[in-house]
Amino acid sequence: MTKIQTISFTKTNGEQGSLKEFEGKVLLVVNVASKCGLTPQYEGLEKIQREYSKKGFTVLGFPANNFKGQEPGTNEEIQQFCKLKYDVTFPVFQKISVKGADTHPLYKALMEAQPKAQTEKGSGFAMKLALIGERPDSESGILWNFEKFLIDKKGNVVARFAPDMTPDSETVRKEIEKNL
Repeated sequence: MTKIQTISFTKTNGEQGSLKEFEGKVLLVVNVASKCGLTPQYEGLEKIQREYSKKGFTVLGFPANNFKGQEPGTNEEIQQFCKLKYDVTFPVFQKISVKGADTHPLYKALMEAQPKAQTEKGSGFAMKLALIGERPDSESGILWNFEKFLIDKKGNVVARFAPDMTPDSETVRKEIEKNL
């Protein structure tokens, strides 16, 4: 068991959980938000969830309100939004922080394990954010909502994908399939 699997977080029912509960599965951990330009990625996340779940894969959503207040809802409102708007079947946990002094320990560990996100060639997403004054806290910091971390069956963080890299892109799919 890796260190990352022992870090606790709060489930929607208020109980403590950890990645240990998903031991033996390939995981895609994503910081999500319901009022972001990238929010339609919930559709792609749900698509890969349904496609790969029988092969030992699951998406884990961690709502965060760190970027321009794009996740203002309560935990209950977030759950309702995910279910009604995107028919999300993967776990979406209670809201956490992924940036700043109160960064959740899970995200600190994820960033430490994979300090740099893969980007699509010619994306320019980081440059667009910089133009509006948005930059990560550090070189390894989370850039924006919908940054994705891939964890293998043994609990190792094996890949990190930029926020604008869609969950059903060829790059993300290949990495998932390689680890299943």
